[in-house]
Amino acid sequence: MPQLNPTPWFLIMLTSWLIFTLIIQPKLLPFISTNTPSNKPTTTTHTPSWNWPWT
Repeated sequence: MPQLNPTPWFLIMLTSWLIFTLIIQPKLLPFISTNTPSNKPTTTTHTPSWNWPWT
């Protein structure tokens, strides 16, 4: 079964992870997130339960 033979796929996986960690990830990390977290307290809203007509 060719799926169980790791010889051709291990090098592809290793190079793709190296490309991601060494090239793509440092380029993406300096961006500032546009959705910054706020310090406002969260308010929880209480929704009333449904009155089911068949119960």
